[in-house]
Amino acid sequence: MTKGRMESVEVFTSEGKGRGLKAQKEFLPGDVIFAEPAYAAVVFDSLTHIICHTCFKRQERLHRCGQCKFAYYCDRTCQRAAWLNHKNECSAIKKHGKAPTENIRLAARIMWKIEREGSGLAEGCLVSIDDLQNHVDNFGEEEKKELRADVESFLEFWPPQSQQFGMQYISHIFGVISCNGFTLSDQRGLQAVGVGIFPNLCQANHDCWPNCTVIFNNGNHEAVRSMFHTQMRIELRALSKISPGDELTVSYVDFLNVSEERRKQLKKQYYFNCACEHCKKQIKDDLMLAVKEGESKPSAEMVKEVIQFSKDTLEKINKARMEGLYHEVVKLCRECLKKQEPVLGDTNIYLLRILSIASEVLSYLQMFEEAADYAKRMVDGYLKIYHPNNAQLGMAVMRAGVTHWHAGLIEAGHGLICKAYAILLITHGPSHPITKDLEVMRVQTEMELRMFQQNEFMYYKMREAALKNQKIQVMPEPSNETSPSLFHKKE
Repeated sequence: MTKGRMESVEVFTSEGKGRGLKAQKEFLPGDVIFAEPAYAAVVFDSLTHIICHTCFKRQERLHRCGQCKFAYYCDRTCQRAAWLNHKNECSAIKKHGKAPTENIRLAARIMWKIEREGSGLAEGCLVSIDDLQNHVDNFGEEEKKELRADVESFLEFWPPQSQQFGMQYISHIFGVISCNGFTLSDQRGLQAVGVGIFPNLCQANHDCWPNCTVIFNNGNHEAVRSMFHTQMRIELRALSKISPGDELTVSYVDFLNVSEERRKQLKKQYYFNCACEHCKKQIKDDLMLAVKEGESKPSAEMVKEVIQFSKDTLEKINKARMEGLYHEVVKLCRECLKKQEPVLGDTNIYLLRILSIASEVLSYLQMFEEAADYAKRMVDGYLKIYHPNNAQLGMAVMRAGVTHWHAGLIEAGHGLICKAYAILLITHGPSHPITKDLEVMRVQTEMELRMFQQNEFMYYKMREAALKNQKIQVMPEPSNETSPSLFHKKE
């Protein structure tokens, strides 16, 4: 295997884990270890008309490619930037009559890049596309069937005048996509909108309590000729102090699951047994399964019954959310909380899941006071479970802060927004669009808090007027997915 070079990082063989990444120098929390543009990336099939195919930002009005009528862009800048990668795709879609699925489109973009540049080490890459793991040998029957269907569809789409690849190599590329496809999110970081391949990032091994996080940055395409023009990229950022020689790890799954469940998920989706410290010692499992303490401690039977009721309710909630029945979701949450509260501890994950859904949906329905109460309890639980510099924790605290602001609870709202800002400065960095939005909110709530402390009556009068012309956005419609997971996997 040929290895590329990078000043801050090297590829090494990690005991029992295959290849891994190691720090070559010291990093402090918030430092960018490396930034990497996508080797290839595509927008999800269901969102191709509302997400820019270059920077993956969600926009109200997009420009459509006049040739294939399939690709959409923010503006001419994004369209020009896309042409090198879209050129072959454009004519292939025209000839084929329609665009194929996201997997086929991503494989085709990878192959066209190989046709242009060869499959050796691309500039700035630590490993070549040929050296990425494909895990095809680990595929079960269902996955093999999907792989065969993908290869067949790819061959129908692939133009005869393009370089022809063997079946084994095409299967390797689909295997690479299946194991290493990284989830791309919109500029607000709330919705998964596409999938990309980032060869350097693929070398980072998993740890449930990692020392790094991966953040997707859509870049800034507006200032094309200015020094502020930046391309779409992922950033590997340090979460804690890292010494030279330390392995760099990221978490492939959300930590908010007991170790046994995380291990099952990792085995099923990524084909390895997690042997990290938190899984081996089942660290924090006791908090995630906490039950009420004290004189009226519930029986094991009662706990089992409530957890089963919670699981059934979560299924009903998902169904109601899919149908947009948000008042029904609220009703289900309230019923479930009534059952959970006398039995489950404040950090129990089933309680936290219901609190999270309830606060999000109530905020959307503009029932902010009740939403704020649930959001506060959710954040208190999260703070005891998550790593203090976890990106999902930061986003949850930010949402809770905005909910409190909407409820007129300015002191608590400002406190949460400041806490979220401190986390996001490390996980996302000061120039990320989400951090910038949060900085605006922080300044605004600080100003309002001063006004509130000086004259409460005047504050509420001015607030009433300001709400008619409000700056802090009303909550978005709740999405039906949990926050985007790191790698894009079919469940």
